[in-house]
Amino acid sequence: MKIAVPREIRAEETRVALDPESCKKLIALGLEVAVEAGAGVPACFPDRAYQEAGATLMPNAAALLGGADLVLKVNAPQARPDGTHEVDLLRPGALLLASLFPTRNLDAVRRMADRNLTAFSTDCIPRTTRAQAMDTLSSQANIVGYKGVLLGAMALPKYFPMFITAAGTTLPAKVFVIGAGVAGLQAIATAKRLGASVTATDVRPEVKEQIESVGGKYVGIDLKQGASAGGGYATELSAEDKALQAKLLADHCAQVDVVITTALIGGVFAPKLLDEAIVNSMKPGSVIVDLGADGGGNCTLSQLGATVDVGGVKILAPLNLPATVPTHASMMFSRNLLNFMTAFWDRSAKRFNLDWTDDILKGCVVTHEGKVVHGPTLKALQG
Repeated sequence: MKIAVPREIRAEETRVALDPESCKKLIALGLEVAVEAGAGVPACFPDRAYQEAGATLMPNAAALLGGADLVLKVNAPQARPDGTHEVDLLRPGALLLASLFPTRNLDAVRRMADRNLTAFSTDCIPRTTRAQAMDTLSSQANIVGYKGVLLGAMALPKYFPMFITAAGTTLPAKVFVIGAGVAGLQAIATAKRLGASVTATDVRPEVKEQIESVGGKYVGIDLKQGASAGGGYATELSAEDKALQAKLLADHCAQVDVVITTALIGGVFAPKLLDEAIVNSMKPGSVIVDLGADGGGNCTLSQLGATVDVGGVKILAPLNLPATVPTHASMMFSRNLLNFMTAFWDRSAKRFNLDWTDDILKGCVVTHEGKVVHGPTLKALQG
C-alpha cells in the first residue's frame, strides 16, 4: 500500500502530517511512504531525514498524490494557487486521513464525496479510552492552551508571578480561564506554573476536580439543565442558563487581569461568551486571549487572526496556534495518525481492515462510496 504525505498549502501552516520517526515505523509494517519534497522543512524535518527513514521523495503534489492509496494530511484539502483543488489530485477511491473539521469545510466534503474518497477526520474520533492515542483534537489543543497563556503573558503590562524585590513586592496576575477541556486545563496549568493566581469555569460542573488538580480555583453556576454532550464536550446552554453564565462572566472578568477563553461546542464551533459590555467593564491594561478563534471566536469584538485594543483592553484572537510550535505539534499529530493506522492495519494481508461496526471508524468516517456518511456534517449540508 502506498502512503503519500504532501506539503500543507494552508496559509502559515508549518506542520507536516508525518514525521520521520513515524514514517520509519510505517515502513517497518510493510507500507510504502512517499513524501513531497520540502513537506517537513517548516517543522524542522529536512528531506534527508525522510530519506534516511526509507521514504521516497517526490518533486510535487501532482506526482505524489495521483498514485497514492492513502493520503495523510494535517488540514482539509483546499484550493491550490493554480486554481485546481487538492481533492482533484487524489485518485478516485483513495483513502484520506486528516483533521478535516468537516462541518467547517463543507465544500471540501462535497468534493471528497464526488471523488469517491473514503475520508477519515481525526477530530471526529470518539473520545474513548481506546481512541485516546489517535485524538489529534486533544494533542493539538494542548499546544493551544500552552501558547495562549504565553501570548497573554507577553501582552499583559504586568508580571504573572509575584516578585519580592528591594523596590517592593508585585502581586501575582489574576488569570481567568473559561472552558476546561484539554486547551483550558493546559492553560490553567501553564498560567499556574508562571506564578499567576488562576480561576476557571466550565458549564460542566463535573470538571471541578480536574480544574483543581492543575492548580486552578473553580467558579461556576448551578445549571438548570445539564450541559455535557459526552466525550468531554459541552453542548449549547438553555436561555436561562446562558443568562446565569453571562452574569458570572461579567462579574469575574471585571476583577482579573487576563481572560483566556477556550470554549467550543462539540469541539468545533465557538459560542459567543464575552460581549462589548463585559469588555468595557474590564480594567485598562487587561488582556483577553480568545482561543476559540479557529471556531469563530468567543468574544464578539475579536478580529480573527489579529489583536485589537478596545478601551485599553487588548483582545488577541490567534489562529492555528499549533503551527507556531511545528516540531512538537507535528510529532504528536504524526503519532496520532500512526496509532490510528496501526490499529486497523492487517500486516499479513497488507491492507487496512475497515470494520464498519468499529466505533472509532463509524465515528470518524466522513465520506465513503460517494456519499457523506458523517451525521453532523450531513445535517450541516442539508441545513
